[in-house]
Amino acid sequence: MKKNLLFKVLALVLSLSLVFALAACASEGSKTGDSSQTAGAGEKDLLARIREKGEIVIGTEGSWSPWTYHDENGELVGLDIEIGKLIAEGLGVKARFEETNWDAILAGVQGGRFDIACNGVGYTEERAQSFHFSTPYVYTHNVLVVRADNNKITSFQDLAGKATANTASSTYAAIAESYGATVTPVDTLTDTIELVSTGRVDATINAQVSIEDYLKANPDANIKVVAIADGDPVCYPVQKSDDALSLIEEVNRILEEARQNGKLAEISNKYFGLDLTKKN
Repeated sequence: MKKNLLFKVLALVLSLSLVFALAACASEGSKTGDSSQTAGAGEKDLLARIREKGEIVIGTEGSWSPWTYHDENGELVGLDIEIGKLIAEGLGVKARFEETNWDAILAGVQGGRFDIACNGVGYTEERAQSFHFSTPYVYTHNVLVVRADNNKITSFQDLAGKATANTASSTYAAIAESYGATVTPVDTLTDTIELVSTGRVDATINAQVSIEDYLKANPDANIKVVAIADGDPVCYPVQKSDDALSLIEEVNRILEEARQNGKLAEISNKYFGLDLTKKN
């Protein structure tokens, strides 16, 4: 009788121990799940990460005057460099510029190598499928450039069947192809002008301000402008993700503030010789 009672007591103790153990496991699992959920909800977006590390990484060419280039002292300067620094200051961080060729810039933004690109990037509907864009900060014109003795090309329509030179993924290359030209890919404006002036290609399309700047520095260059057309509005691209929305909102705020206080116009006049920050 005593043995039966003892067995019953032991069984009851074991059962209660098992119940408490299972309850403790369930409770611990619940806590772990809650912790994971909270961490997910509290993940920092791109803007928060930029502010946390204290710098914004900016992709740029460093070889396209007057947008982004090196002066006689080797210092990286240009309209996009100054505005890039202005954006960094407005975010409360430092600007870290990383130089690369044009074709790697947008891929670098898309892949997260750069937080933003400051390099005279024209807005297009096609690019807007892959990037969030800031409001325009510059409005430019495109020009058609040929060798000085070329009298056969006088309009964009004359590009059909001709050879042009431009960076492969630029809007200028796309424009040339839309008129029936075959594009020879290059890395810099200097390379482009070299191909045109030596007759290895028939023409090139580029930003009016860039060609004017080149001719100012190289007045004897064997080239001439034969046509002009409206260009794309120029904006700053960031990743196409919800993660980057707060960053582009802040960039827009900073640009609008600089537009209102005249800083944007001042920078445009400094590098372009005129104010191109307003749409005509």
